[in-house]
Amino acid sequence: MPSGPDLNAPHRRRISVAPAPGMLGRSVGYEQVMRLLAGIRETDRNVAKQLAARASPGLHRALSAVEETAEGTKLWCGAAAVMALMDGWRGRRAAVAGLTAVTVAQLVSNGVCKQLTDRPRPPKDWFPHDEVEDRPDSPSFPSGHTAAAVAFTTAIAPTWPLAGALCTVPAAMVAIERVQSGAHYPSDVAAGAAIGLASAWFTRRAPHLILRHWL
Repeated sequence: MPSGPDLNAPHRRRISVAPAPGMLGRSVGYEQVMRLLAGIRETDRNVAKQLAARASPGLHRALSAVEETAEGTKLWCGAAAVMALMDGWRGRRAAVAGLTAVTVAQLVSNGVCKQLTDRPRPPKDWFPHDEVEDRPDSPSFPSGHTAAAVAFTTAIAPTWPLAGALCTVPAAMVAIERVQSGAHYPSDVAAGAAIGLASAWFTRRAPHLILRHWL
């Protein structure tokens, strides 16, 4: 006589284990982050290769010349000296704000962020020119040149708007050159610009915050 079904046997096909809500949320969040990072990597590659391929020889020389003057913040120190000599108290105030913001931006970008991320430079085969061989060996993220350029330009603008507008041109050229030359990914430059903006804001607001706290 055949035996009936064993009611105590486990019904494996009918058992489904639903993920805990917390685990499901973390999984979705992880997938979103990975998609975002993949999108940033693809954008970095496309923008860098397009800039490197489309820059004319004349533009390439102009960008390189501006970058060389900005090396070691020489351009911004020179601009600060000219402002201090040309416009008295306003020029000196703008110069001090600009150089202070540059110092903060360099400390954050080169002294902190580069040491924490240690991101390698872009692949050399993205760039059809020899300038990529002259780039530094330090970490790529973020762009310290861009951070300094944006910090100086943004910090002087409230005190001397005309000087800030004039400095926007070389600051933008520095940012473009860092990608076109193969020294940085576009996302490095974007992060450097954000650090520059934050450094300028901190430089302008720090005296008020200190006075409010202590007085």
